[in-house]
Amino acid sequence: MFIAAPIALIVAIATMPCNLAMGADPAPAGAPVPSAYLARLAAVRIPSEAAAVVIKPLDGGALSWSANENKPMNPASTMKLVTTYSALHLLGPAFTFRTEVLADGPVVGDVLRGELYVRGGGDPELVIEDLWLLVNRLRGFGIREIRGDLVLDKSFFEPIKHDPGEFDGEEGRAYNVGPDALLVNFKSVAITLVPDTAAKVARVMVVPEVAGMKVPRSVPLTEGGCGDWRGRLQADINDPMNIRLRGSYPAACGEHAIYLGALEHTNYFAAVFRALWERQGGAWNGKVREGAVAATARLIAVQESPPLAMLIRDINKFSNNVMTQQLFLTMGAASGEPGNPARGGAAVRNLLSARGIEVPGLVLENGCGLSRVERITAATLGNVLSDAWKSQWMPELMASLPISGVDGTMKARNVVPGVAHMKTGMLEDTRAVAGYVLAASGKRYVVVAIINHPNAGRGTGAHDALIEWVYRTG
Repeated sequence: MFIAAPIALIVAIATMPCNLAMGADPAPAGAPVPSAYLARLAAVRIPSEAAAVVIKPLDGGALSWSANENKPMNPASTMKLVTTYSALHLLGPAFTFRTEVLADGPVVGDVLRGELYVRGGGDPELVIEDLWLLVNRLRGFGIREIRGDLVLDKSFFEPIKHDPGEFDGEEGRAYNVGPDALLVNFKSVAITLVPDTAAKVARVMVVPEVAGMKVPRSVPLTEGGCGDWRGRLQADINDPMNIRLRGSYPAACGEHAIYLGALEHTNYFAAVFRALWERQGGAWNGKVREGAVAATARLIAVQESPPLAMLIRDINKFSNNVMTQQLFLTMGAASGEPGNPARGGAAVRNLLSARGIEVPGLVLENGCGLSRVERITAATLGNVLSDAWKSQWMPELMASLPISGVDGTMKARNVVPGVAHMKTGMLEDTRAVAGYVLAASGKRYVVVAIINHPNAGRGTGAHDALIEWVYRTG
């Protein structure tokens, strides 16, 4: 049971000098101290050594405060800032990812007598609509039947072993999907429940359509509050090709979706492609396999992604893990070798070094923060944000960050709307925020705050209080 800290302890910590409260360097006499932040940490029993902070001015502001800024911390998803900042510099904001379709063999009438190749370029946002466009381009090319195999060329990335259940045992959840050079629709399936009160059922809709997947068309609709609708649905996803919904769905819930990522990449692509191909009147009786594009194959269709400056908005505003990993590996592939985590990490480190940013204690595993081992100091993350602010790509990075009270992962935070452009991070034992705060004075500040502690989940209010303090005091 949680017992609140004694009021005397909270007041003592909140009013003591900041260097004693949080292990910070001695502050000048009379310097402002974030008392509400310190009090909230104490109230939820988060010790001083478990929290790191950097507050630094960008345009002549007077406020500056730090604590444990040189201690390597697990940053959770705020590590995405390092990856997206690096990608803007190494790839450029107009960079696009390219997916190619090639054919090897003659087209006789409307029949391709040979293999159809799809070469992946690491596109992090090749969604079902894009694959639909590729299918339509194939039909427009005059191909109705494929008498050969569908061959997927994934050589842009090295084969990467990925256990989707390793991180937290939730192997079916979409946030645990691993990277792939031919990632489609984040390898996820949305099972959406839509109440039909007249029929007293919730209609079950599956997007994208996956050839061979069995899902009930409806479940009984029940009265009462929404509550634990997932538990009441009794979804069984152990066999991803045979989804079972054994329970009911409360009408009060409105429309909700369950996102699954349990299928293997190659089989997922084949099943989605087959469903789209047959919907467009196509025929294909071959199999799917992985392999290199034949030297004799000719290009027949290309799909390019939106520019990087747009992609990083989805990465940072909604904290998309697999998109970030795709970006991390692509920076490694820029060397001319297939992308892998080591090459991606080296590319990031070299970029930071070239821009004069020291990285003591930096540990990179996948660049997205869904990791138990990634580490960065608050000082390093603050320096990345400071350098980004004065770089030519500042507007692109800034536009990708969630805005307090407006959108993304900052929409529901207890912070003055519009004053903070802030990336958030959350793991079971980690809470983090990093970004920019526009103070009431008109001055802007870099703010980085990270908590690594079993009670971190209770520390969100402390971070909100810190942002509010910078807004009021800066």
